[in-house]
Amino acid sequence: MQQIKNYINGQLLDSVSGKKLENCNPATGEVYSFLPDSNEKDVEIAVQSALQAFPAWSVAGIEKRSNILLKIADLIEQNLEKFALAETNDNGKPLWLSRKVDIPRASSNFRFYATAILHHSTETHYLENNALNYTLRSPIGVAGCISPWNLPLYLFTWKIAPALATGNCVVAKPSEITPMTAFLLSEICIEAGLPAGVLNIVHGLGHKVGAAISGHPQIPVISFTGGTSTGAQIASVAAPMFKKMSLELGGKNPNILFSDCNFEAALNTTVQSSFANQGQICLCGSRIFVERPLYEKFKNAFVQKVSEMQVGDPLLEESKLAAVVSKQHMEKVLSYIELAKQEGGNVLCGGRQASVAGRCEKGWFIKPTVIEGLPFNCRTNQEEIFGPVVTIMPFDTEEEVLMYANSTKYGLAATLWTNNLTRAHRMAEKLHSGIVWINCWLLRDLRTPFGGVKNSGVGREGGFEALEFFTEPKNVCIKL
Repeated sequence: MQQIKNYINGQLLDSVSGKKLENCNPATGEVYSFLPDSNEKDVEIAVQSALQAFPAWSVAGIEKRSNILLKIADLIEQNLEKFALAETNDNGKPLWLSRKVDIPRASSNFRFYATAILHHSTETHYLENNALNYTLRSPIGVAGCISPWNLPLYLFTWKIAPALATGNCVVAKPSEITPMTAFLLSEICIEAGLPAGVLNIVHGLGHKVGAAISGHPQIPVISFTGGTSTGAQIASVAAPMFKKMSLELGGKNPNILFSDCNFEAALNTTVQSSFANQGQICLCGSRIFVERPLYEKFKNAFVQKVSEMQVGDPLLEESKLAAVVSKQHMEKVLSYIELAKQEGGNVLCGGRQASVAGRCEKGWFIKPTVIEGLPFNCRTNQEEIFGPVVTIMPFDTEEEVLMYANSTKYGLAATLWTNNLTRAHRMAEKLHSGIVWINCWLLRDLRTPFGGVKNSGVGREGGFEALEFFTEPKNVCIKL
């Protein structure tokens, strides 16, 4: 059994209590490692380590910080296969996906912010009454970073990298469901020469470790990605303490197809945007709206392609879908499929647990599921399922589909398929969403802001937005 450890003050440590949590491989359903069952005592030690490291790290200079982050990026790339296999064993996703997307993106996060900090600038304003204003940006102190289980290293590094680049120290909590690659990152940071206490990774449960980070009086800034209900809990604690917060929360994203779209491109990308990572990406399009003249043709072709998707052992190249992250999550997703049936939905394909022979016979797999015949405002179409389940329905007018698309409490991402440029711009403006993809999906530029509206979150991550989030601006005015 592998033993995962906390990373505090530059050392790999067990929890203060010595207690452990089991870590399962979703593809086999078996425990394969243990992680620390940490609590507020471990968080306190990590915070004090970060506070001690902050004065030197905050003034270390951008070139020194940049060089260390670049070294971390290099080491992740050099250990690609090790990290990819660990991510797959921990999360259940196909190995080809970990190798192609998750681990390269984690390296890119460090590389992007290591170089972005070299080019970050602030504003200068000259007043006609002979005065000059300029802006200073300073690191805030100790940042609390809490990340989810669906893209474990990918999203963990997206928070840590800009916080460290701007001179903050970090106390971070990865998901207790997928802790392995965060532990491997600890080892990489030691090898890269990251000073002790600059980054501290505390493993454990949300109500122990996450709550301790969110409520700690010496952590003035919180970056969280996860469910909307958990985000609300964090905000209820952090807001009265006047902490700076970035909350990237849930989504129930619309995928809108007009009859004039490029059919093959829309079809192939919609299969991907529906079921990538077993539908466990906050950006997946879980509600598919198709203009009525195209509806039957698209539905039939889509269901055919989805039915042919192979669900299997994540270590096999031919497995398009693999395991969902946990037994509890599998049961939640399956319960929503039953709810859809009760609400009058017709399951066109999937709709049940998938059986995978061999070493994965006890794993947690679900067949990709397509459901039609549901009203736009039913629970299945309004609540986040976060699994390989999509609904499909026709529409007749722009006004109608905009009403459908904007009807949920979420507003993270939307996808629009049309060759009418005027319509594309018109619809993009009216969709209540932080991100709109037109004739594509998940085409990401790390320089752009990322985040949602309504219950999908507060603030923006990515690009220079993140560098600004992790710094405090100060205006200096000089009378000349």
